[in-house]
Amino acid sequence: MNEIKRRDFIARAVAAGAACAVGSVDAKERPAAENGDPLGMAGVYTALFTPFTLDDRVNEEMLGRMMEYGLANGIKGFYLTGGTGEGLLLSKDERKLVYRVAAKAAKGRAKLIAHVGCVNTNDAVELARAAADAGCDWVSSVPPVYYGQKPADVYNHYRLISGATDLPFLIYANGGVVNPEADARLFDLRNVKGMKYTGTNFYDVQRLKSRIGKEAVFFSGSDQHAIAALSFGDVFAGVIGTLQNVIPAHFVRIWNLVRANDFRAAAQVQSEANKAVEFVCHTFAKQSLRKAAMRYIGLDCGMFRPPHEPYTEAEYADFCARADKLGIFRRNQGVA
Repeated sequence: MNEIKRRDFIARAVAAGAACAVGSVDAKERPAAENGDPLGMAGVYTALFTPFTLDDRVNEEMLGRMMEYGLANGIKGFYLTGGTGEGLLLSKDERKLVYRVAAKAAKGRAKLIAHVGCVNTNDAVELARAAADAGCDWVSSVPPVYYGQKPADVYNHYRLISGATDLPFLIYANGGVVNPEADARLFDLRNVKGMKYTGTNFYDVQRLKSRIGKEAVFFSGSDQHAIAALSFGDVFAGVIGTLQNVIPAHFVRIWNLVRANDFRAAAQVQSEANKAVEFVCHTFAKQSLRKAAMRYIGLDCGMFRPPHEPYTEAEYADFCARADKLGIFRRNQGVA
């Protein structure tokens, strides 16, 4: 690489990273994916918390504010009522409400992936149809929960849900287990077009993708391994995660820098993001304190529902004192 080309490459890489370091990000500034943009879905997605009011109802106004915050920081779309969004702790009516409110708030500016996984597959089918009616772009589901663990049951579960609408379907492989031979068969289903994979065996995901005879999109769901997954550039087109609620610009910057082949800079951002992951997800015993991070930045989305315990004001004060010392989150940075 000659000196002129080297300088041009560095300038483009720095611009790509700086574009989302703080504040809003212009989508036009993002480098194009080397392997294209599978199904128009490449990018960074937030596994959206479901916000609750003090009387434990879905907080519709806060849901919109949280989405505006993500969009202002370069988020491509939102994964609704998944594990982070407490989907299995919501009623069907509440999940349908989230789909409608999110679609209204997005106004076509974001891709919406509606997670519809339920213990009862028929309930998931009902939710898939509701998501399509609400205006969501994709449907997704975990495998059968508790019942139906045999391969034939898993196939039937996904067949029924993915066939319930004309929307593309995203398999949610949560737990890091992928069987390249068996899972490739799921992609024979008409609407199955991708997978959200929360694990670290990226090699098996690569093996799976090589066995699929159609275009498909893959997302990594492990926040702390975003750069590692994206380094498999022929496999993962994006990431979906929890900390994208709190520090979305960090993950957008990682995505941009990897696409610009500046892995050294991306690793530095990942290192800081991982400090946030450690703080939010592993420092405190109570799950509800993950949502405390949103309150800290000015987007109070309430507590996690039972069986999770609520946090106390004393615990929140301790959280804030430690967050101040950590220095990664900025108070009241949420979009009004």
